[in-house]
Amino acid sequence: MIFQTSMRYGYLLTGIFSGMIMMGYAQEERRDERSATIDSIDVVRDYRPILADAVKIRRSPDMSNKRQYQPKLAYQILDRKLDINTGTKQLAIQEMPFTRTQTLTNNYVKIGAGNLGTILGEVHLSSDYYVDTRLGGYVKHLSQQGTYEEQKFSSQQVGVFGRTILGPVTLDGEIGFNRYGTRFYGVVGDVDGTNLNLNPAKQAFNDIYFTGELTSNYDEQATDAFSYSLKADAYSYSNAYDTKESAVALSGYVNKQLNVFNVGANISGDFTSVKDASYDLGNNIARINPYIRFQGSNYNITLGANFVSEFGDSSRTNIFPSAEIDFALIPQFAHIFGGINGDVNKTSVKELTKENPWLGALGNTNYIRNSVDRMQVFGGIKGNAGATFGYKVKAFYRRIEGMPFYAVTPGTPYAFQLVYEDGENASTIIGLEGELNVRVSEVVTIGGKLNFNEYDLQREEEAWYMPKMRLAANARFNISDKLYIDGELLFQGQTYGLVRDPNVDLSEYSMTELGSTGARKTTIPSFADLSAGAEYRVTDQIGVYMRLNNMLGTHYERYLFYPRLGLNVIGGVNFSF
Repeated sequence: MIFQTSMRYGYLLTGIFSGMIMMGYAQEERRDERSATIDSIDVVRDYRPILADAVKIRRSPDMSNKRQYQPKLAYQILDRKLDINTGTKQLAIQEMPFTRTQTLTNNYVKIGAGNLGTILGEVHLSSDYYVDTRLGGYVKHLSQQGTYEEQKFSSQQVGVFGRTILGPVTLDGEIGFNRYGTRFYGVVGDVDGTNLNLNPAKQAFNDIYFTGELTSNYDEQATDAFSYSLKADAYSYSNAYDTKESAVALSGYVNKQLNVFNVGANISGDFTSVKDASYDLGNNIARINPYIRFQGSNYNITLGANFVSEFGDSSRTNIFPSAEIDFALIPQFAHIFGGINGDVNKTSVKELTKENPWLGALGNTNYIRNSVDRMQVFGGIKGNAGATFGYKVKAFYRRIEGMPFYAVTPGTPYAFQLVYEDGENASTIIGLEGELNVRVSEVVTIGGKLNFNEYDLQREEEAWYMPKMRLAANARFNISDKLYIDGELLFQGQTYGLVRDPNVDLSEYSMTELGSTGARKTTIPSFADLSAGAEYRVTDQIGVYMRLNNMLGTHYERYLFYPRLGLNVIGGVNFSF
């Protein structure tokens, strides 16, 4: 069986080889039969493909069935809507943590001395470490002595202040103490040449005060904003002669914006008590001023009324008009404004003695009463040209009752008493005011204010010690980053004083008799007071300064018998940190 199978495989192989030989023979005969041409190809040897060593794979493939590890991938696709609005909108600013780029110098110490026994010292401390909070305090001292007998002055100030922003409101306040000391050094003689002020008495004013205010912060995004403010003021004021004045004042306002309208009211209450050895007065004033305001891009119109009630030792109620308009004739360059109003002006010992510290003791002939602005009409133009030029011109007409003036006290001519302008009709004042501020360049800045007043009084001969013309101007020169120079000019036109004591010698003054009462009007000449100062920064922290006051050296008089200090020079060092 095996033999037969082997024979079959043998026959099969023999047949296959025989067929291959026959096919090769047939092909050889065909080649021989084809004639050679120019395109003929002679085969030298058979083609054998050979790979270069560089492309040979010398590693046997791994044929085992292995499945590589495939990690599970997770994708978080953000579902964000593409904002392609064509309109503009406010950019959201990313708040950054507060960092200081440099150390601020809000604190300084200043010391100085000069002629006329001048001693100056100041310390000011302030902390701005927190963006929304500021705390600080100060101490000041100045003392001088003139060439006249007991012509002495001294001033001390101590205060602590603070300010903080609490979300929608801002809270700020200050508490302090001020003292001003002088003497009744008036140079007065009688007609026989005898000195009427042999022993100039001391005078000192002590003022303890407090002020605080809570104000809503402005929200520019609110079209119907509601704003408000509440303020409290209090002080206790006294002098060396047991005159005391205490006052507490509360005031505030509310305002509601309704499209182009603003509706609101100003409300205040002032409660004042004045006491002297023989004088006691309660002087209280309450006000309410409701208004409605129409506001546009180029105009502002306010209409309202002012209700004022006085109560205490005497009672009186007044209603005054209150209206104002502001129109942009040329926006940012020229605004026309005007208005009409009225009010009760509080007469206080504190304000009177700041103006004239030689006011005598109060009593039946020297008492306190308020003046009343029956009507005040005003108008003018104001504007600016960028940050380098600003101006304001204002004219006004006032009808006023009970204006207080100063007059020399009979028997003690070195002290003053109050006289009031009384009459059946109100007195009038016509005035013109002008203000100008110019920055000529980065080096020079100039500013000033000019006032003209014309008085038409019903009873008094003149507006005693009230000038008809007054000019106050200032200039500053930044010579370099280290050197600064500034100057001030005060000019006041001639004024008039009232003397009711016929024994007082007025031979050195221009004088006019006023009837048969023995009262005389004296002319106080005009004067100019020129001052200048310079400061040089030696380093960023240390500077030296010098100041010259009353450079013209004139012993002018603001009030009769009280000449001012002549030329005085102050120099010293300041240190900032």
